[in-house]
Amino acid sequence: MILEKYSIGVGDRFVREGAAQLRALQMVEKAGATVVPVWNKSNREHVIIGTVPDSVRTEADAAVKTCGWKHSYYVDADHIGLATVDRFVASSNFFTIDVADFIGKPTSPENIDAFVSSMMGYIGKLSIPGIDRQLDVSKEFLRSVGEKYLYAIEQAGAVYRHIAAAKGVGNFVPEVSADETNAPQTPAELFFILAAVAREGIPIQTIAPKFTGSFLKGVDYVGSVNQFKQEFEDDLAVIKFAIERFSLPKNLKLSVHSGSDKFSLYPIIHRALKKFDAGIHLKTAGTTWLEEVIGLAAAGGEALQVAKEVYAASYDRYDELCKPYLTVIDIDRAALPTPKAVSGWTSEEFLQAIRHDQSCKNFDRNLRQLIHVGYKVAAEMGNRFTDLLDRHSEIIGQNVTDNIYRRHLVPLFLGSVD
Repeated sequence: MILEKYSIGVGDRFVREGAAQLRALQMVEKAGATVVPVWNKSNREHVIIGTVPDSVRTEADAAVKTCGWKHSYYVDADHIGLATVDRFVASSNFFTIDVADFIGKPTSPENIDAFVSSMMGYIGKLSIPGIDRQLDVSKEFLRSVGEKYLYAIEQAGAVYRHIAAAKGVGNFVPEVSADETNAPQTPAELFFILAAVAREGIPIQTIAPKFTGSFLKGVDYVGSVNQFKQEFEDDLAVIKFAIERFSLPKNLKLSVHSGSDKFSLYPIIHRALKKFDAGIHLKTAGTTWLEEVIGLAAAGGEALQVAKEVYAASYDRYDELCKPYLTVIDIDRAALPTPKAVSGWTSEEFLQAIRHDQSCKNFDRNLRQLIHVGYKVAAEMGNRFTDLLDRHSEIIGQNVTDNIYRRHLVPLFLGSVD
């Protein structure tokens, strides 16, 4: 199973927007770019909402049939480890193996010694085509990489082999994710992380590193776009070089997590992909859930009222809802509008606050982030909420399709918003 050059992770927390998501991919294909969907939903989201992994497979299969999709498609067991992977094995063919919790934990001294010994040929000045400077590699540096990352990669290997024993080698797409950690990986670190991946025998097809700056849920990139450009291009060069040196899969590519709404980065990524003739996997996750809330607000009446109730409950349960996402949100709690104020908003006022239109003076990035993590509130509403999604499926679907196509796919894969 070989993942295509361009792919996009389309999360769908309430498993209703698969066809709307797929229509956006059909539109971008007509415009000149083939991008395949990867429906992803983490174990955390399944637990919070009360769904099971099989529901994502059912949604994906139904969307493909409804839309007449002719290309590959995937179902991602998102951010799994040994403790959670088994419930995903039957329904998934893409596995995001999350190693963030193991970064910095020590493996045995013998394993570190063996890793360092195997990499001694790179000590000195390392030249990588596409990077305009040499990378310094010392024995001490190699040991530091081993001490920081080797145990994490060993854990990824254990998960990979567990999946392979159940599904068979070559019958799924493995990704290694190291993005939810505090410090970004340098190009030199990424090169030797990939060396460790190869030594562990994991045929990864995507890798999600940590970049400098903040990739927050549902809002634009926070950080230096010039620094991101340098890091992203360096990582593309490292991957191309590592494929040759370590016999990794030739389609190995970068994966950008929390990639939705990073509008300031899409032109940079587009140009870099063209420069290096590289692929990418972009994970958009909860942007579809936000479009559902936007669609309800646009519908008015009871649907608008429910959107306001979701916000009010999220405001009241701030600590509980934000706790699992503290590394990927940045909310100024004091700046949040009160539920009382929001209860008096018109449909248009609510839409101006939540829609990610940075040119709108009423756009509220704090409110948008809070609602992003507030899907548990909607799940607890049960049929009251999901019945409204079904009743207003047309306007919601239009929002979902337009958001993914016009604001994500076009600037990233076509390079133009015209």
